[in-house]
Amino acid sequence: MVTLDDVRAARQRIQEHVYLSPCARSETLSRLSGCHAWLKLENLQMTGAYKERGALNKLSRLTAEERGRGLIAASAGNHAQAVAYHAGRMGVPVTIVMPEGTPLLKVANTRGHGAKVVLSGSNYDEAYAEARRLEAAEQRTFVHPFDDVDVIAGQGTVGLEVLEQVPDLDAVLVPVGGGGLVSGVAAAVKALRPSARVIGVETEVLPSMLASLEEQRLVTIEPATTLADGIAVKRPGEITFAHVQKLVDEIVTVSEEEIASAILYLLEKEKAVVEGAGAVGVAALLNHKVRLEGQRVVSIVSGGNIDVNVIARVIERGLVRDGRLVRIDVLLLDKPGQLARVSQVVASHKANVIEVHHSRAFSDRFGDAVLQLTLETRGLDHVEEILRALRERGYTVRRTA
Repeated sequence: MVTLDDVRAARQRIQEHVYLSPCARSETLSRLSGCHAWLKLENLQMTGAYKERGALNKLSRLTAEERGRGLIAASAGNHAQAVAYHAGRMGVPVTIVMPEGTPLLKVANTRGHGAKVVLSGSNYDEAYAEARRLEAAEQRTFVHPFDDVDVIAGQGTVGLEVLEQVPDLDAVLVPVGGGGLVSGVAAAVKALRPSARVIGVETEVLPSMLASLEEQRLVTIEPATTLADGIAVKRPGEITFAHVQKLVDEIVTVSEEEIASAILYLLEKEKAVVEGAGAVGVAALLNHKVRLEGQRVVSIVSGGNIDVNVIARVIERGLVRDGRLVRIDVLLLDKPGQLARVSQVVASHKANVIEVHHSRAFSDRFGDAVLQLTLETRGLDHVEEILRALRERGYTVRRTA
């Protein structure tokens, strides 16, 4: 088991090369969640995630012979960038095996740090198997992303910082994939403040740690696609599982829609660019997954490496869910002036028309037409106001999205 002394020693090794990330009090999140909430912003690290801590601690502990053979690692992205960056800084050659569906941003950044990238497999576990094959074939030194005591100790430095930044902490929410971060944080927090709760958060489509805890043995679950690709692990590590069993108070899960909402919340309200895995703790707070009312709570925002195309989709879906982007169908008589009349009603209620589609073929009756409008509005109440105004003028109208 990783001890507090291990974590403190890791801090001494890495502190000159790892950013002391802020732990920012959020008044908005506090109000929405009913607790006193802080955000530990690990998305601000050089490579965009906390993974630098464990990777650097591990690399610092390798012998000259182990470094001389060259490194190999498997990662969905953040561990890859961390190993590549610090190995490059040390002049150590490294190969990273990443799943074929890894976001392009993470692949490009890993290559940008000087690593050779091999894309293999449809998920982390398949990439891991290929990395292990290459390790044996090429006699390289493997750097595990989570199931390694030096990596866990490095990640535990997040916990030391959290306790210094919020000394009277009641609970900390930690994203969970393979379990390296939550194991390290728990090792530090439980040693220094045993009363504080350590709560892990997984995506509900891939809850491998929770399933393993429920079965009291390591469980491998079926792969799944998730916004939280950074914690998309089918099977936790043996070392991390032992730490979680002993030190972690609870594991909760959040849905894909809840993760998407949390990403949008962080972007819009906290002005923070956060990937899905980094947003799961905030998703748990916003959706009251655990009772923390009135308590002092830190959510670890573990990373910010999110593809801009994913951000665009998250924003659009969030706007639709909130009623700020809406699509309506209006049934019209197919004669001149009808479009102008509908547009006048929409304009009088201060909605913005984003897109217009006019169709005769899909109307219910011959001689009619369907006008499909995509509108930008102030929210659900505003949408209902517009629909009511159109119906009062005799139009048949329905919201379609």
